[in-house]
Amino acid sequence: MWAAQSPSPVRRKTLTSQVADRIRADLLTGKFPPGSQLGETELAESLGVSRGPVRESLARLVHEGLLLSRPHRGVFVPLLSEADIIDIYYAREALEAAAFRRVITSAKPPGLLSALDETVDELACATRVGDWSRVADLDVRFHSLVIEAAGSPRLHRMFDTVIAETRLCLNLQANADPARLDLLDEHRELARLIAGDDVHAALAALTQHFAEATVTVRNRVRAVRR
Repeated sequence: MWAAQSPSPVRRKTLTSQVADRIRADLLTGKFPPGSQLGETELAESLGVSRGPVRESLARLVHEGLLLSRPHRGVFVPLLSEADIIDIYYAREALEAAAFRRVITSAKPPGLLSALDETVDELACATRVGDWSRVADLDVRFHSLVIEAAGSPRLHRMFDTVIAETRLCLNLQANADPARLDLLDEHRELARLIAGDDVHAALAALTQHFAEATVTVRNRVRAVRR
């Protein structure tokens, strides 16, 4: 897999960071349903740690927007509204448009285009066999590659937050209809445009891509909540 930057020295993670990583992963894979409450005691017991690291981890995840703290009630997995979904994709478009513009108007990082094509090929395979969880993972990988290629650590940090919220959106529709069948064609077209030099066409395609995604997720959320 192509990497945008040289790896930095490995640093040992604190216990709180390890606990936060574990809870975050469980959130993004849908282990905790939207609207459910996360208890410090239960989490500490299941993870084999004291309540301190769990409390600090939950606070960190609240700050990241992956959990919601309600005074005197506890910490909950957000139940995202349609307004939240619109705002998440609005923010993603703003961030990714900046990344697309920089990547297309600059020298392409070595390996980027082949990594995008490889991801699209894997997306085709996952779509063909109906592995929709894999499709979602590959969708995220494609967009993450472009963000990495932009070479902006701050843009990357902002993207990490909003892409995590995107995964919460996708968890809402876990039992709904499969992914859009035109998702593959859209990513193939985006990869082609990133390889070229027409910024206007690429940004127009990105806008349309997110407009379709917003409509699809909103419709599926409505179906799940009926």
